[in-house]
Amino acid sequence: MDMARGARDVRIPRGPRRPRSARGAARLRGVTHPVVAVLLAGAVTAGCGVSGAPDAGTADGKGPERPRITVGTMPVADTAPLQIAIRKGFFKAEGLTVRTTTLSGGAESVGRLRAGAIDVSFGNYVSYFLAHANKALDVRFVSDAFQSAPGTHAVLVPKDSPVRSLKDLEGKKIGVNTKRNISALLVQKAGKAEGAAFDDEDFVEIDMPNMGTALKSGSVDAVQAVEPFATAIEKSGAGRVVADLGKPPTAGFPVAGYASTAAFAEKNPKTVAAFQRAMSRAQKQAADRSHVVAALPDYTRITAEEAAQLHLGGYPVALDPARLRRVVDLMREFGYVKQEIDVEPLLVRTAP
Repeated sequence: MDMARGARDVRIPRGPRRPRSARGAARLRGVTHPVVAVLLAGAVTAGCGVSGAPDAGTADGKGPERPRITVGTMPVADTAPLQIAIRKGFFKAEGLTVRTTTLSGGAESVGRLRAGAIDVSFGNYVSYFLAHANKALDVRFVSDAFQSAPGTHAVLVPKDSPVRSLKDLEGKKIGVNTKRNISALLVQKAGKAEGAAFDDEDFVEIDMPNMGTALKSGSVDAVQAVEPFATAIEKSGAGRVVADLGKPPTAGFPVAGYASTAAFAEKNPKTVAAFQRAMSRAQKQAADRSHVVAALPDYTRITAEEAAQLHLGGYPVALDPARLRRVVDLMREFGYVKQEIDVEPLLVRTAP
């Protein structure tokens, strides 16, 4: 899923917390709610910097071909297992050193994977499938990440808005962090169930952390927000939920995964397998809500109390082509792609 657009590459501080850079501070301007402010602070201060030149594999050839890799991520609840795997040494146990770099969303993920600036990246499935269909990226999925649940994806309107349903939003402006991605697609599907139709012109791109401000200013009539931003908007009084996209007809929807290029996966099968094993362990741990709640303050800078109040979705352990075909089917239904996409060849399933 695309979110937290406008974030930058960052490093995990060691020892005393470093001052924000001028650029990072600028991004905090205009954020009025303290929960959102600390979330943005987390985007600036959590994570690791981009690694330098590729490292050689182990001398005996038994370890990963690339013992140091760079992984694109975002400061959202969806990526908690990645942080769990780092903090608990799951990657280290596989002979991997993982450095993370914070991305703005699916579009940036696609571009940086294609350029070789990152090795693996978190991102929403819609953006990846769209890039693959348009031949912008020869994508390979190496790990599932997140699926929706009640409260994880919501359409919110100003508290005093007369809007009571998605049908009431026809012809109005809905803020999404990126057009033609998972956010817009879920709105379109849920709207269709209510007899409402939305196209590209109905959506306005807004950075996820700025959606509460957009609602207050009246620059949009509604926003599609994800956790932890949806809860922050509600608690700030900036908006109220008018549609829960984690419920039917989009309940349990495959939202995001981790991808690499086909070239990287083919050249580094042991590295990919090591990444998969570590992520599988972390995804299993994320089934226990307490592990996710404990991890969130480390990389989003929200408090443990705030983390405990968030709506959390599912963290699938294995890639499932039947589940991901659901994404492709919905993309075809709303004209994102015209051709069928064969999902199975895009999945890398090397881990035992």
